[in-house]
Amino acid sequence: MSDSKSHIAHALCAQSASLFQRGLTGGSSGNISARLGDGRFLVTPTGMSLGALAPDDLSVLAADGTHIDGPAPTKEWPLHDAFYATRVQTGAVVHLHSTYATALSVLADVDAGNVLTPITPYAIMRLGKVALLPFFLPGDAAMGDAVRALAGKHAAVLLANHGPVVSSPTLAAAVDAMEEFEEAAKLLVLTNGMKRRLLTGAQVVALVARYNVEWDT
Repeated sequence: MSDSKSHIAHALCAQSASLFQRGLTGGSSGNISARLGDGRFLVTPTGMSLGALAPDDLSVLAADGTHIDGPAPTKEWPLHDAFYATRVQTGAVVHLHSTYATALSVLADVDAGNVLTPITPYAIMRLGKVALLPFFLPGDAAMGDAVRALAGKHAAVLLANHGPVVSSPTLAAAVDAMEEFEEAAKLLVLTNGMKRRLLTGAQVVALVARYNVEWDT
């Protein structure tokens, strides 16, 4: 394993274990991928817990997505591949079934164009607008098609009745953004049905301008 590949593999396993230990994913759910400098990908394998991965457990995919080494990759690789294909800046993708984001995904009144109602500035700064995608059977390649249809305009999506997906330029940034996603969803679920004081449109515009947030208006 090359130094670059080894470094990213160890980081991916450490981040996976951290997410599992803090209850952001359970059982063998969730999947993570990272792009290597040579264009190949390291991907968490199918059917294994994120809490117990070693570098040799990771799948290695060629730049075109062909499986070339290690165990079989997550069945939701097409979802990851769609982000890499439509957002050239993507260096890592994290998909979890975290409790509050998944709870948000089952609510009937969320805004499909921006599921994270602007309750704090941080989700806006780290995620931009998060689109809600329809329900798909787990592993359905149509999830990837739905992400491709967004034409790279969203760094993160929420799969209805399933869970969140986040892409970022680096693995660390993707994990940070996923954690912010879960915290924002938690606030929204806990205050659901209450009278909220949300950020105003002007405050959102100011955040977007100051922090150079992707915000398709």
